[in-house]
Amino acid sequence: MKKLAILGGGNLGRALALGWVGAGRIAASDIHLTRRQDEKLSDLAEMGYRTGADNRVAVRESDLIILAVQPQQLDALLAEIAADLVADRHRLVSVVSGVSSSQIRAAVGDAVPLVLAMPNTAVAIGESMTCLSAGEASEHALLEAQELFDLVGKTLVIAEEMMGPATALCACGVAFFLRCIRAASQGGIEIGFHPEEALLLAGQTARGAATLTLRENAHPEGEIDRVTTPRGCTIAGLNEMEHRGLSSALIKGLIVSARAAEELYGG
Repeated sequence: MKKLAILGGGNLGRALALGWVGAGRIAASDIHLTRRQDEKLSDLAEMGYRTGADNRVAVRESDLIILAVQPQQLDALLAEIAADLVADRHRLVSVVSGVSSSQIRAAVGDAVPLVLAMPNTAVAIGESMTCLSAGEASEHALLEAQELFDLVGKTLVIAEEMMGPATALCACGVAFFLRCIRAASQGGIEIGFHPEEALLLAGQTARGAATLTLRENAHPEGEIDRVTTPRGCTIAGLNEMEHRGLSSALIKGLIVSARAAEELYGG
């Protein structure tokens, strides 16, 4: 893996850097993170990462460029670095929500390979779900990006028009599932567990449920059927949750998030 620049050292940019180094395939010294207030990256600098506030320097010193700023900051960033991009050297990977390849191309041209990626903050622990998309001209860069993001979780190549929905289900989805874990832990406290016990029980149970689905390639309803019995306590709880709108609320939340994701850049 060659040298990387992560332009935007916020929560996601930091998580990417930590995840890739943690995977053992990239050295901290091969990752250059930028942020306007670069003093906020001092802890990463102490860990061996290259840090700074100059995006142009980071681009000139790197081969793979990760665009990780907020949507409203992207236009200024692209205008700043466009002249430093070299077609036969650089590859761009955008993790900016709500921005299309054509919008990026309008600023930097068609020569530099471009991949759209939508990971989530679980990259920091190697458990992200990352969706990727690229045109035919960037096929080689897509394979490289897939290899890179496979280091920090699972990847799926999708059509570009599905990147907005991917943002809702994968990126926003981390918060949605964490909220479910929090609710379960609060319920655990109410039925008698101490807070730290309830959080452990809820978190590990959620982890087990997700692992069953992924490892066994099983539909969730099949696993639900394994733990529900006639007149049992599981079906009683499930029916009450559905009566209160659990599934409906989650589905509606995803739909609203997907719509909002597609409006971030233009808004």
